Amino acid sequence: MTPELIGAIGIAILLLLLAGGVPIGIGLMLVGIGGLAVMISPEAALVKAGVVSFEVISKYELGVLPLFLLMAHICFAAGASRDFFDVAAKFLGHRRGGLALASIGGCAGFGAISGSSLATVSTISSVALPEMRRAGYHPGFASGALAAGGTLGSLTPPSGALIVFGIIAEQSIGKLFAAAIVPGATQALSYMLTITLLCLWRPELGPATARVPWRERLPALRQVADILALMIFVIGGLMIGWFTPTEAASVGVVGALTLLAVRGGFTRAAVGGALRSTLRTAGMIYVVIIGALLFATFISASEITEALSGAVTQLHASPVVAIIAMTLILLLLGSFLDGVALMLLTTPIFLPIAEQLGYSPIWFGIFLVRTMEIGFVHPPLGLNIYVIQGLAKDLSLGTIFRGVIPFLVADFCHLALIIAVPALTLWLPGVVAG
Repeated sequence: MTPELIGAIGIAILLLLLAGGVPIGIGLMLVGIGGLAVMISPEAALVKAGVVSFEVISKYELGVLPLFLLMAHICFAAGASRDFFDVAAKFLGHRRGGLALASIGGCAGFGAISGSSLATVSTISSVALPEMRRAGYHPGFASGALAAGGTLGSLTPPSGALIVFGIIAEQSIGKLFAAAIVPGATQALSYMLTITLLCLWRPELGPATARVPWRERLPALRQVADILALMIFVIGGLMIGWFTPTEAASVGVVGALTLLAVRGGFTRAAVGGALRSTLRTAGMIYVVIIGALLFATFISASEITEALSGAVTQLHASPVVAIIAMTLILLLLGSFLDGVALMLLTTPIFLPIAEQLGYSPIWFGIFLVRTMEIGFVHPPLGLNIYVIQGLAKDLSLGTIFRGVIPFLVADFCHLALIIAVPALTLWLPGVVAG
């Protein structure tokens, strides 16, 4: 068999394993080691697995991931989730759809802490969904806004997905964070515009609530001022070069512990719970990264990326057409793969092709995570949908999926904007680097 055929068979086997419920990290490891064993030798494959595992575990730069996770879990313990939604609700709740707008604001703020879509949607929904239903919001509209808003956690720095992409693709995490800010802000604005237009068309979707006087709004900002200041200091310091990524995460952990103490939540249970959650999540991600690097080594050895690049070149298609084709493939795979699996499967294949087409790896990282986010809300997988349905068991999946359709339209329009205007992503990293 040719190396390209072995690579294609390996990808097909991985898809079957993932469809059968095999964890993504284990699936990537099995296919990576098995493929190298077939192409080179079993002994060389096992040696490579040992070398990659040791390099990942001992890699200093990878310490950024558990540290940012720990910072997020400490902020959870400090009550950040309810604070962000409460403040946004006091400023926007009196408008039609105001609580839905507040949920988007809460998701954006909380996403800047958690860096995770699933953590954002589960935490903000547990606070916002009961409030919206008590206010008479249409269940599908309310749940759709929350499902879409939750995806902001994957793109908003410090994004776990961007950290993993930066490690696998060997790109600057600081530049990826800077590149994510403008797309993340425009994504949140596109959701807010969708909510506003829907409520103009059908006001009964999101009734206005009582106006909160200004004497209560301004003091409410103090609820989140300390956490926002910490995030601006950590991410801003990273982008302008005050800290390396690992130093920035370390500063964030110290700052989060200080905020927890100031807020009166510094207890053995709170800190112990944050540490346990961090160790659980970080251990899973380390296994996934080891598997992804082994799979990437196998894909590189199979020369399948060169074959695909040659096929794209022979088509004489424009770079934009090639990227649109990649988008369609990513959306199709996102129908049955979760976001991390999608990213780790496709990065070794698509990133070299995108670079040959002249696209920046930094832009490709943002494009990939943005496309990955859409998989969190489109059927049949739509993990965010299932999270909300788990919180509100009386809502059917059909109701939530119908509610998210207008936000999916906004997602596709926003993704098209990122593809059509790469400067939207690359402007800020260029300014920071300059």
